[in-house]
Amino acid sequence: MVNDVYLGLGSNLGDRLIYLVYAVEFIDSSPNCTLIKASSIYETTPYGQVEGGNYFNAVIYIKTSLEPDQLLDLIKQFELKAGRKSDKKKWGSREIDIDILFYNNLIYNNEKLNIPHTEILLRDFVLIPLQEIAPDLVHPLTNQKIRDINQTELEKHIIQKLNFTLI
Repeated sequence: MVNDVYLGLGSNLGDRLIYLVYAVEFIDSSPNCTLIKASSIYETTPYGQVEGGNYFNAVIYIKTSLEPDQLLDLIKQFELKAGRKSDKKKWGSREIDIDILFYNNLIYNNEKLNIPHTEILLRDFVLIPLQEIAPDLVHPLTNQKIRDINQTELEKHIIQKLNFTLI
């Protein structure tokens, strides 16, 4: 079965753009994944209790035959390969961070993974790039299209939209 998946990408250490490009290339070159669409890249301030430089964030849409936990394992493999430390900190500076935002219309929770991602509705740096590539995507918990989710109460993290996409 082919699954529709949206991934959030972020980097605030080193060459942020290169880390995003490498992440997309790694995922797209994986035998069970195909990149379909990518948002623009947004420069954003850190979210949560993070000290450090600004992030580059983007959202990509892929098709994959991997199950959610298999996809998470693939993502974690790349993050470690790219130099990310396997710490348990919720927020922090990172070479690369990849989150599974949506996987079909699945609602899935275990000790390692929550789908849809639990903090999508709080993050302008996820909702805005997601709206750019999938405005009619329906959030399975709120039953709202991404374009219709009220963003007026969000913390504002986006500094600027860069004139660059990942495909």
